[in-house]
Amino acid sequence: MVDRALRPLFPEDYHADTFVTISLISADKESTPDALAGLAASAALAVSDIPFNGPISEVRVARVNGQLVVNPTASQMKEADMDIIVAASMDNIMMVEGEMKEVSEAELLEAMKVAHEAIKIQCKAQIELAEAVKKIKREYSHEENDEELRDKVWKETYDKAYAVAKKANPNKHERINDFRTVVEEFVEANYADVDAADIPLDLIKRYYHDVEKEAVRAMMLDNNIRLDGRKMDEIRPIWCEIDYLPGPHGSAVFTRGETQSLTTVTLGTKMDEKLIDDVLNRTTDRFLLHYNFPPFSTNDAKPYRGTGRREIGHGNLALRALKPMLPEETPYVIRVVSDILESNGSSSMATVCAGTLALMDAGIQIKRPVSGIAMGLISDAKTGKYVVLSDILGDEDHLGDMDFKVTGTEKGITATQMDIKVEGLSYEILEKALNQAREGRLHILGKITETISEPRAELKPHAPRIETVRIPKEMIGAIIGPGGKIIQEIQATTSTIVTVTEEGQFGIVSVAADNKEAIDKAMARINAITAIPEIGKVYSGKVKSIVPFGAFVEIIPGKDGLLHISEIDWKRVEKTEDVLKEGEIIDVKLIEIDAKSGKLKLSRKVLLPREEKQ
Repeated sequence: MVDRALRPLFPEDYHADTFVTISLISADKESTPDALAGLAASAALAVSDIPFNGPISEVRVARVNGQLVVNPTASQMKEADMDIIVAASMDNIMMVEGEMKEVSEAELLEAMKVAHEAIKIQCKAQIELAEAVKKIKREYSHEENDEELRDKVWKETYDKAYAVAKKANPNKHERINDFRTVVEEFVEANYADVDAADIPLDLIKRYYHDVEKEAVRAMMLDNNIRLDGRKMDEIRPIWCEIDYLPGPHGSAVFTRGETQSLTTVTLGTKMDEKLIDDVLNRTTDRFLLHYNFPPFSTNDAKPYRGTGRREIGHGNLALRALKPMLPEETPYVIRVVSDILESNGSSSMATVCAGTLALMDAGIQIKRPVSGIAMGLISDAKTGKYVVLSDILGDEDHLGDMDFKVTGTEKGITATQMDIKVEGLSYEILEKALNQAREGRLHILGKITETISEPRAELKPHAPRIETVRIPKEMIGAIIGPGGKIIQEIQATTSTIVTVTEEGQFGIVSVAADNKEAIDKAMARINAITAIPEIGKVYSGKVKSIVPFGAFVEIIPGKDGLLHISEIDWKRVEKTEDVLKEGEIIDVKLIEIDAKSGKLKLSRKVLLPREEKQ
């Protein structure tokens, strides 16, 4: 979040490696440090000799009991239904990141305004600090330029690049090739007789990049036409399908234009929970979302190095978008995995849409479907003209002035992420972008609900079943047993996964298996262990040991009662072993519980016909 606010404010021609290191030296449990990191980073730059068009600062805004609070405490955050972090300079919003419980566009905009007013105070303090330090910014010269060549590239390629943009080709790769041809034709026309080693190709490509950017932006402002021929508020064609893969517990493919996510849902037990262990918080998370962006999705030939900034940021955004719509109570740990198979803009929003479909396909009873859309902006500060773009392409993100992702349900926004690349973005433009995003989100929601209108009523046959039971806290040890012996034996003999957690004065026992018969067997064992012996109740027990005066019978796991020799049969029994054997299962009735010792007294004969007495 800090990087995204700082990066646009370094001069374009400043290329020195620059490290901003933020260290949390000390913290208390009520003050959330993440909202202070941007202020610390900007203040360090303000008193350095590094060129920087700041200052900026960041604050968290939460809505607590209906009131907007700047930098709330951790205790207040527990009651919040909106949590956003906003970065801004004195004049402009730079970055927004947050999650919320279905708020309106107007409510989000109001929170951003409240944040900006607080940020202005922090920026003013940094300006005063820099004036007091009086540090002179360094001089630098990182680029060698050929102004004559720059002018030549502009004159000979601008009209051609403009024409390629205006052709409005919806095919990404053909469009890239057409733009590349403009450069190749320039080189061929001017350097046909020059050795390849002597052609200033790097400079030509750098200058042409600026030409292409300006030509595309001007074409869109002049003609109100986008690179792929769409209207400014038009969404690319969408197709989606659920139950796409047979193995996962839920799956879906969502395709919008040339962006596609294949998303799976897997249901697990408490043993699959993610451990959260950060500076101020140690807990577990029952909802996991992983986003994978392999190089082949953008036709790149390079190794896949695993999780990076993109995977973390996009995955976290999609997780926050979906999490508020999960059911309040679910025994499952839910893992969503989005694999991006093709990408041309807004793969994180495709993840949200595919995630919604896959969750409903899995039978997770989400409250409402969630969709997401990425908005863009092309603006001209000189003329004041601007256009807001719905469902942006990768090129429109790269060449544009804003990347504003909004997710939500039909009732309101659940998450947002915004990066601004220009100065002077008005609240009027932000309001238009939010309202246009709502129209796009609702259109996409319509496509989602056409595919599946509500979650499946039942889990798929191969999904794990989980049942839970609440037991007295003092019974937890009886279920686990010494060294885990009893719980391990239950799992081994019933082919289930049994977990026990402590919750207040109770223990919560969860039993998971892929069939109900196994769960019923395990539950019977657990109920037997936790059962309280009742006088007059008949039990099916195992003869544990035989003694001269009778036998000890286990009627509940871990609870033995004495079956006295006189209670074995109506007729006289000389030796217990003449009638019973160790390990034999017999029916007995609990006839007495000693008030002092708690010992159990059993009878077998009361269950036998009286006429057997001789």
